[in-house]
Order: sequence, then structure tokens, then C-alpha cells
Amino acid sequence: MHKLGEGEASMTKEEYAKMKQELEAEYLAVFKKTVQVHEIFLQRLSSHPVFSKDRNFQIFLEYDQDLSVRRKNAKEMFGGFFKNMVKTADEVLISGTKEVDEFFDQEKTFLLDYFSKIKDATSKAEKMTRSHKNVADDYIHVSATLNSLSAEDSTPLKHLMVLLGPVSCPICDVSYTFWQKVEGRVASDQELKLTELLRYYMRDIQAAKDLLYRRARALADYENANKALDKARLKSKDVAQAQQHQQQCLQKFDTLSESGKKELTSFKGRRVLAFRKNLIEMAELEIKHAKSNMALLQGCVELLKSN
Repeated sequence: MHKLGEGEASMTKEEYAKMKQELEAEYLAVFKKTVQVHEIFLQRLSSHPVFSKDRNFQIFLEYDQDLSVRRKNAKEMFGGFFKNMVKTADEVLISGTKEVDEFFDQEKTFLLDYFSKIKDATSKAEKMTRSHKNVADDYIHVSATLNSLSAEDSTPLKHLMVLLGPVSCPICDVSYTFWQKVEGRVASDQELKLTELLRYYMRDIQAAKDLLYRRARALADYENANKALDKARLKSKDVAQAQQHQQQCLQKFDTLSESGKKELTSFKGRRVLAFRKNLIEMAELEIKHAKSNMALLQGCVELLKSN
């Protein structure tokens, strides 16, 4: 709306209408991406055996009044930052704890390597999307430059530039606009079907790594509780309390191990299905856009031959 307000006074009706159409298309692409990502997340919550029954989740879906949600204040934000620092330092301390379950040991190795590869793929996908967006913008500059050159040039090339210039040739004006739209749609579709998917699974992998950290923390606490129980037995002092604490640590570790296996197994199946679905859809869209580009190029070649 701000861009439209600035341009309304200085643009012609045609230029203003064109700019409005482009901005609406850009907004629609962002809106579509946001809706899809939220839909995927809500579907995951609704199919989860624990979160689907969570009272807060039910309120989020069904409450029809103002929830009065506020942002985090500075103290809460700093507390979250400090908590992350403590967690990072704690991960270093418990990294020497020997894993007792082969399943989790393999998952840890896999997730560290997989996260690195997904992060690299995300960076490359973002560059690819930016390149398509830049190409879409460049079509406008090329169009304007050819039109400007056709007005100044007096050589035989003037006829060719007049044909290619958007103002002098209504057909090519449609072509340049169409090319820009096609490249813009390619960028939007790639971001929606690939880049956002990779970003989502970067966060998903981080969540899986955090799960392993909580389990490793529980294992370290259980081992420390065993040592404390041995000391209490040697001194014959506070044995009951030490034994109770050891049982609590064991119960927490076992619970995390059981739920962790279910979550990590679900993660494997979920990511395969998600990547398969999005890559198929993206390939279909790429074919559609390639056909549009091919038809446009053929039309331009025939136009140039006829003139």
C-alpha cells in the first residue's frame, strides 16, 4: 500500500495498474506460502498423540475471542538468550557421556550430518530463488533500455529494437510482462515447494537434536544419581533419599527414551513423504513454466521473422 501511495501521483494509469497487479501477485505468493507452512504445522500437531489432546492447542483452534497475546519483554528475551547459552555449555559438558543405546547413537550421528547438508541445501535454494527474482526484475530494465535505444538509434538496428521495445510493440510488451510473471512465479513456486520445506526441516532437525540433548542430560543426571547413591551407602547416610532420587532420574530417562524413539521414527517417515510430495509438485510446476516460456519464445521468433 505504501508503494502504491508513492507511485499514484507520478505514474500513468497503465503503469499504476501494472504495479498494483505485480504487488498483489507478490503479496498472494507470500500469503500462500505462510498459509501452507502453518497448515503443515497444525496438521502435525493435530495428528500427534499428545499435542492433539493438549488444552492450549484446543483453545487455539476453537477460541473465538481476543486472547490478549503480548510480546516477550526484555527480561524474558534475555532469559531465553541466557538459557540457550547455558544449554550450549551444558551440551559440551555432557558430550563425553557414553551412549548406552545403539539406536540413539546412530540417530545422533545421522542428525548432525543431515542438519549440515540441509543447511547447505537451504542456502543454495535461497540463492537460486533470488536469482529467479532478479531475472524477473531484469526483464523490466531490458525492456525500458531497448525502448530508450530505439528512440536514439538511427542505424538498421533501430527496426529490431522497435520490434523488441515494449512501448512500440504491444505484442512484445505482453511478452516482456509475461516473461517477468513467469520468472516471478518460478521464484515463488521454488520458494514455496523447496526453500520453505528445507527451512522447515532445519527447524525440525534442530528439534530432534534438542530431544537428544534432553535425553543425554537425563542420562547424565541418572549416572550422577548412581554415584550419589553409592556414596550414601558407603557413609550409611541419607540412603533412602538418594535411592528415591535415583529412581526418579531413571524414570525420567526411560520416559524420554521411549517417547524419543517414537518421535525420531515418526520424523524419518514424515520427512520422506514431505520431500517426495513437494519435489513432485515442484517438478510439475517447473514443466508448466518451461512450456509457457517455450511457447512465448516461439511466438517472438515468428514475430521477428515476419518483420
